[in-house]
Amino acid sequence: MSWKPTPASADRLRAKLDDEFETVAKPEGLRRSSDARREREAAAPAVEPDTWQRSSEQRGNARGGSRIGSASGRASGLASGRAADGAAGRTSSSEDEATAQDNGKPARKGPSLKMRAVGYLSRREHAREELARKLAAYAEDPDEIESVLDALEKEGWLSTERFAQSLVHRRASRQGAARIVQELRQHGVDDTQVAELREQLRATEYERALEVWKKRFDAKPEDRAVYAKQARFLASRGFAHDVIRRILGEGEDD
Repeated sequence: MSWKPTPASADRLRAKLDDEFETVAKPEGLRRSSDARREREAAAPAVEPDTWQRSSEQRGNARGGSRIGSASGRASGLASGRAADGAAGRTSSSEDEATAQDNGKPARKGPSLKMRAVGYLSRREHAREELARKLAAYAEDPDEIESVLDALEKEGWLSTERFAQSLVHRRASRQGAARIVQELRQHGVDDTQVAELREQLRATEYERALEVWKKRFDAKPEDRAVYAKQARFLASRGFAHDVIRRILGEGEDD
């Protein structure tokens, strides 16, 4: 009796044969890949450990050298820039000194003559002669002082008349006409203006002298010594003798 395979048994047989074929083919494929890799490694030239270490050190030195080179380049550039700036400053200073020497004048330092004058005038009023004396220490030529003073008078900064009025206003409450007039003349105030101011001061001399005396003394003198002391005090302030006698009485006058 002969056996005939059924369709189902034929399918099972083919599946079994396929499994056996794959089982045999895969190890062979893996073996072929491994063999090829070993052949390539054997064909490549061998690199000794010392050679590989030297190559790594060379690459590191190359990178470090490039960084050091760029840093040294930047440092040298900055140093060159500073040196150039210093040289330029010295050159400019030398040129200024040379220009001053060529003109035969020393190089002036500090504010200009006019700026100094304006500084004085901004603090208080000055007479022309007084301001000229203060500027003389900074001027190279007397004519330069006169030119500056003329300009200041024209611009309204300087006024001897205004100075005289200011001085009288500051001194009148503490000093007599004689002392104030003396100070006005020392500052070069015009005689005509001095005469006008003296008349104004004389008109208020008694009232001003009385206020000064009251601030210093409590009562009128009782004897000759006290009278002389108070009289000398008022006279030293510049008050007139007739005004002093009116305040202290008709005592003996030293």
